[in-house]
This record gives sequence, structure tokens and C-alpha cells, in this order.
Amino acid sequence: MSRAARAARSVRAGPGGSRSAPPAAPRPVRILIPAGGAAPGPPLGPVLGQRGVSIAAFCKDFNERTRDIKPGVPLRVRLLVHPDRTYSLTIGTPPTSYFLKAVAGVEKGSGRPGHEPAGVVSLAQLFEVAVAKQKDPAVSTRGTPLPALVGSLVGSARSLGLLVVPRWERPPLRPLSPQKSAPKSAPDPPKPTPNPP
Repeated sequence: MSRAARAARSVRAGPGGSRSAPPAAPRPVRILIPAGGAAPGPPLGPVLGQRGVSIAAFCKDFNERTRDIKPGVPLRVRLLVHPDRTYSLTIGTPPTSYFLKAVAGVEKGSGRPGHEPAGVVSLAQLFEVAVAKQKDPAVSTRGTPLPALVGSLVGSARSLGLLVVPRWERPPLRPLSPQKSAPKSAPDPPKPTPNPP
């Protein structure tokens, strides 16, 4: 190495001659946690333990913040751990697939989307989901307009195997016949027939 290269290297290294990397910015951790269900076990415990966060304090804080939400609803959580081992917590809305399955009333999507429909959703229902998703901080920072968000939801619904219809009308109920709607009384007992002599 030439003298000029050594001199340039020492200038880049700064005073003392050692090259230390600048402190890394904290990277956010994104994880799905059920509302009111933060527990120290896996998968949450190891993720927090690696970053030096107090697991018990986090679980208590998260469960307290989500006590008003129906228990078990999966929530998107963005956790930013600072160098002093404190954290900032942002709780988002449930995933889109959760909303779509809830609106369609199905437990899971189709095994063969496009071939076997798993359920039916209307555009009005997708609009309601889009309005709920727009309140999510991750979606609102992007500034996605509502029509584009509904279009994205249409694609997500189709990939789940849900049939998207413009207007969903429930099939009419069969009218009850008068005999079936009135409570049946006990049949009259048979009359005895007189015996001929």
C-alpha cells in the first residue's frame, strides 16, 4: 500500500485511526399478535429476547392496549426497539385476509381459487373493508385513494377464492305454508264404532 493510500485511509478512519461503523438505526420488527393474546412464549418471546426488550412488560403493555378489541383478532404490530432497550409500539388493523374471510363468513379460502368458490362478497362489503383499512397507519401514510384500495381488495378476494359480485342480494326465504306456521293440535282420538248385533 502506498503512502498516499495509507494517508487517505487514516483520514477516513477519523481520530485515533480506528474505523468504527456509525451506530445502526433501529430496525422495526413486524409481527402478527392476537388481540389480548401476547404471551412470553414463541414466537413473540424469542423475537423480543434477541433485542433485549422486557418480555413481561411488553406483553402487559400490548394486552392493556388491545383490551377493547375482540380477543383473538390478529393485529399487525410494528415494534421499534431503541438502543436503550425501550420500544415504541404501533398497532395496526388486522390483515386483509382476516377481514375478507369475516365478511364472507368462511373459515379459510379456497384450495383452488378461480375453480372452487369459497364464498361470496359484494362490492359494498369490500368498500366497508377499504374504509376500515384506510384507518391503518401503514395504509394512510401511502395515501392510497379509496377506489384503488377497493380494486386491491377485489384482487385479494379473488385470490382467496371468493366470488365478487356487484350487488349481493340474499336469496328470498320460502314462504311458510299456513299449515306449517300454525301449531299443530293433537289429533282427535278415533271414535269408537258401534258393534253390529
